[in-house]
Amino acid sequence: MIDITHKPTTLREAIAEATVMVSSAATIAAVKERRVPKGDVLEAARIAGLFGVKRTADLIPDCHPLPVEHTEVSCEVQDMAIVVTVKVRTIYRTGVEVEAMHGASVAALTIYDMLKPIDKGISIERIRLLAKKGGKSDWKDAFDKAPRAAVLVISDSVSAGKKEDKAGLAIAERLKRIGVEVAAQGLVPDEPEHIATQVKDWSAQGIDLILTTGGTGLSPRDRTPEAIAPILDREVPGIMEAARRYGQDRMPLAIMSRGIAGMIGRTLVITLPGSTRGAQETMDALFPFILHVVKVQEHAFRHGM
Repeated sequence: MIDITHKPTTLREAIAEATVMVSSAATIAAVKERRVPKGDVLEAARIAGLFGVKRTADLIPDCHPLPVEHTEVSCEVQDMAIVVTVKVRTIYRTGVEVEAMHGASVAALTIYDMLKPIDKGISIERIRLLAKKGGKSDWKDAFDKAPRAAVLVISDSVSAGKKEDKAGLAIAERLKRIGVEVAAQGLVPDEPEHIATQVKDWSAQGIDLILTTGGTGLSPRDRTPEAIAPILDREVPGIMEAARRYGQDRMPLAIMSRGIAGMIGRTLVITLPGSTRGAQETMDALFPFILHVVKVQEHAFRHGM
């Protein structure tokens, strides 16, 4: 199966539909009047659909087992058709489209099986996904032009040429992949004055988003939070709370990160860990959702707020 451990847990929903066509109005009458020899067709289909949703991962090889937290199965009886609709909801790392379609297909097959003794012209016309929501695809704000970001690597060893930067490059690459322009990149040692000066300069230039990497741990030279906190106009604690919670699910040492985030004017500043893995996991936790902050600032600027 595809690795989904990097994905954030979000509310996911899918709605699927299956249509069963009959060849006689008498078949529809038998369903409505509950005269089908095998029993109550609609109730049996509803129960079968529930089982179908729950057993999806057992039958579809690449589907991940997931917690199904809500399922609705309904049947609409039309003139010459029965339309099954299945809604599935979960809070998980991957969507439930296949679960909804599998539930609809099992319900439709149940209807077919129960009606075939009295109607030889039954057919299942289609099984389709009607709607889905949840996950990163729902959180892509539209921008008239790409947000502008700057990446600042904070490291004594990288500044001295003793170590190669990997975290900063990984951050820049990730930003480009989600449509963010990397307008500037910089490198400074673990000196609060150097850090604050560069961040303030970029903010004054109108950069939308500044990501720093390094200096958020507990060694004596890790002083990025101390450099950034005094220059923030407003701290946004929830950003790094979300990042630490996401990181701790994957690496217990994430609780030691002291990263902070906040606003300098219209510029969002986020301090990421110095390790490449830590920086990547923080990006996984926050993007593209966090770009909504940039959208809000853009909207406020346009309306003179």
